[in-house]
Amino acid sequence: MMRKLMLSVLIGILFSVMVRGQEDNRTSKQDYSTWQVRLRGVAIIPSESADIEVIGGDVDISTAFIPELDFTYFFTKHIAAELILGTSNHDVKATDTSVGTINLGDVWLLPPTLTMQYHFTGGDFKPYVGAGVNYTIFYGVDESDVVDHVDYENSVGVAFQAGFDYYLDDAWFINLDVKKIVIKTDATIDATTALGATVGADVDINPLAIGFGLGYRF
Repeated sequence: MMRKLMLSVLIGILFSVMVRGQEDNRTSKQDYSTWQVRLRGVAIIPSESADIEVIGGDVDISTAFIPELDFTYFFTKHIAAELILGTSNHDVKATDTSVGTINLGDVWLLPPTLTMQYHFTGGDFKPYVGAGVNYTIFYGVDESDVVDHVDYENSVGVAFQAGFDYYLDDAWFINLDVKKIVIKTDATIDATTALGATVGADVDINPLAIGFGLGYRF
């Protein structure tokens, strides 16, 4: 219920900002580039925790390094929407359980994220802040020999970001971007063969995504 309410509020904010940006476009001369595209190298650093049924313990999720592509559309000089596309692979372990550390294998995360941004203008250095929503898809699960199957529920959450573009000329720029993405999942671990049980877990992943790359505006 809380997730649905949070998503509805964010969608309302995004819609109102988009409408306002379109109105600004109709009433002022467009003297800015409408589109930007960036290619970043990103470190995905989970801030993980878990509540594991029956056997207790916590979770350890590995850091991943990935390429990321994003597209930004400017409604006005200051207001923009950014869509971030990237996927990461993470090793997962249950730690400090009553039966020790359990290797759960690895899983791929695909968290397309849409944020609304405010860009500060003036000179070649242009910082920005943003907030939005993400929908994380868990796929490509590769279980270890210890467990029979691991299932992860897809996740809806919020995202926050801050960063800057530094322009090298009229079109090309370098970018530094930091995001905090809220990702939570309910995991079901079938370990019938090894442990004689199926275990549920509430897992918070909540990664910090730190990216650096090159962009082009047009």
